[in-house]
Amino acid sequence: MGKRVFVVGVGMTHFDKPGRRKDVDYPDYAVEAATKALIDANLTYDDIGFAAVGYVYGDSTCGQRCLYELGLTQIPIVNVNNNCSTGSTALYVARQAILCGQTSCAMALGFEKMAPGSLATVWKDRTNPLGRLLKDMASVRGYDTKAPFAAQIFSNAGVEYLEQHGGPPAALDAIAAKSHNHSTLNPYAQHNHPASIDDVRNARRIVGPLTLLHCSPTSDGAACAIVADEEFVVRHGLQRQAIEILSQELVTDSTMAFDPARQKPPSCVELAGADMTRTAARRAYAAAGITPADVSVVELHDCFSANELITYDALGLCPPGRAAEYAMSGATTLPQFRAKEPSPQDRATIVNPSGGLISKGHPLGATGLAQCCELSWQLRGWAGPRQVPNADKALQHNIGLGGAVVLTIYGRPAQPLETGAESRPDEDPRKRFGYNPAVECRQIAASDVQRVMSRRGSLSGTPGRVYGDRVAQVGRTAQHSNL
Repeated sequence: MGKRVFVVGVGMTHFDKPGRRKDVDYPDYAVEAATKALIDANLTYDDIGFAAVGYVYGDSTCGQRCLYELGLTQIPIVNVNNNCSTGSTALYVARQAILCGQTSCAMALGFEKMAPGSLATVWKDRTNPLGRLLKDMASVRGYDTKAPFAAQIFSNAGVEYLEQHGGPPAALDAIAAKSHNHSTLNPYAQHNHPASIDDVRNARRIVGPLTLLHCSPTSDGAACAIVADEEFVVRHGLQRQAIEILSQELVTDSTMAFDPARQKPPSCVELAGADMTRTAARRAYAAAGITPADVSVVELHDCFSANELITYDALGLCPPGRAAEYAMSGATTLPQFRAKEPSPQDRATIVNPSGGLISKGHPLGATGLAQCCELSWQLRGWAGPRQVPNADKALQHNIGLGGAVVLTIYGRPAQPLETGAESRPDEDPRKRFGYNPAVECRQIAASDVQRVMSRRGSLSGTPGRVYGDRVAQVGRTAQHSNL
């Protein structure tokens, strides 16, 4: 058996509408998420031997700018940008650092401070990495210069899927309504108001069948995960909270998306990354030794409801071609929000109990790590009113156009972890916070940062003195209200 890697600490900020908190910058969000993850793991920054930091909209070395607030320990800090899969790519890189023996404990941190409105390219004087994708899409479906390009890609993918396999556009409405309803139970969500199918259908039209409530918002926020090997988990007494990464795959585009010979018209489903997901899922299931039927809960990259639709099929959650029926069956919905019970052939697998990107928000660099937070809480049994019953195995799907998908399967430890001489595995980690972070979103105080910052790599021994008094600014508010 190869080296085992575990998630031992997670933390995230509230996801905010861009610019809502004008006095908070990206280092503030990042330090808050990292501090929470370190408290969760009962560690300090001195315990971290490697960090991978993900963000899309930012200058070089933003990761260092954030983590230097916690200490100047000279660890490797790798900055990661893989479009919307950036956060999970950071987690992938951190896990690889452990698997190759570089360190026994690593941090994956992701954050974003975004502009309001739809996504747009920053560099207009050079080749757009999505240029071929957009050209191929336009060749079969046209291009609307007044509609967001990402919405067009996924809208066309959903329309193509429904045309090929049948099913009403109402399936997209059901997916979006489900996500909005789930978000009412998530205190971290940018939008946490309920929505009916009629609310979704009657919202402002964006493109094709997609309305505003089918689409994820841009967001400001951060999330963090700390991963460690088995020896580290035992030595630090983290057995009770450790969630094992059973398998993880990072996959890029295939000829299903871009046919070099151009022997057939482009498929919008494939341009949206369906084959990346199929391949990643097949490999991840095999590596974990499970099937889709073993998965209890999924955090799926629902940047648009149409992507959730085509991904049900690609992940094997439903039989090929039946994603629309599956979406309307109630099988993906928390029991308290179901309009009807799923039939026996529609296996219940709860999708996006967090509210997904559609409602929780989508700060690109943080999204994948926020998914990791949610699934870690679910597998620990901490998720309160949104807890998936008997959650044992979890799947995370995080995709970025251009393209990359990271698919991670988590589980409660498949084999028992030993009890080390120094361990205290019976301690409830929530006592370190004084509250349950899965169901209550609070901001940190300067004293929290003081608790986790480096003892050997700090300029002053007080938080916020490396680059000014930013950390104290993060902690001014004791608790974040639901918005």
